[in-house]
Amino acid sequence: MSELNARQPTFQEIGERIKSPLWNELCGYIEAAYGVQPSVEYSKCSGAPGWNVKYKKGGKALCTLYPGEGCFTALVAVGQKLAPAAEALLGSFDASVQKTYWNAGMLCGTRWLMIEVTSPAVVRDVKQLLALRVPVKSGRKTQSPQQ
Repeated sequence: MSELNARQPTFQEIGERIKSPLWNELCGYIEAAYGVQPSVEYSKCSGAPGWNVKYKKGGKALCTLYPGEGCFTALVAVGQKLAPAAEALLGSFDASVQKTYWNAGMLCGTRWLMIEVTSPAVVRDVKQLLALRVPVKSGRKTQSPQQ
């Protein structure tokens, strides 16, 4: 997919590259639950340079999704104020998410969680972390649209 690196891919092209129902589930959930649309942006970040998908609500970042070949990673930030609530949920999280949380060092009082989305359980955990950052308003549709 080197041509995607040379030019901005569309959201659809990114989804086709990933080829995962987990991508459709998480993106559909975020869009329905928060009423937001994805933004395809280029990052020069040394940790994960390249095209990514950002979701923002009211100027606040919800998460950034980093596509790979057949997989993707979700970046969710957990600040000091949210840490106690996140840590209270950790016991119910997938072991890989727990490990990611505890291995993520604090930077400016925030844990930057690079979560490899590999299963429905990890998608569930990412949704719960997002709800800590920005609660879903009651009455908002939270089911993923049928693909």
